[in-house]
Amino acid sequence: MEWTQGEFTVTCDPARQDLDVIHGFLTQSYWAKGIPRDTVARSLAGSLCFALLHGGTQVGFARVISDGATIAYLG
Repeated sequence: MEWTQGEFTVTCDPARQDLDVIHGFLTQSYWAKGIPRDTVARSLAGSLCFALLHGGTQVGFARVISDGATIAYLG
């Protein structure tokens, strides 16, 4: 799935999500400081992920963790 508005695009395409950007942000956050890159990659593989792109450069990210039936958490 993908949505575009002006210069911004939101995409669920894993090929358009920049793992280095996501990992870089998380390693600087207080809740995931120093998290290994492989752990981030595994967490993304098990989630519904959304990347916010501005002109092809990733500037935002969110992921949904769900049981697929009754509950979901947006992070």
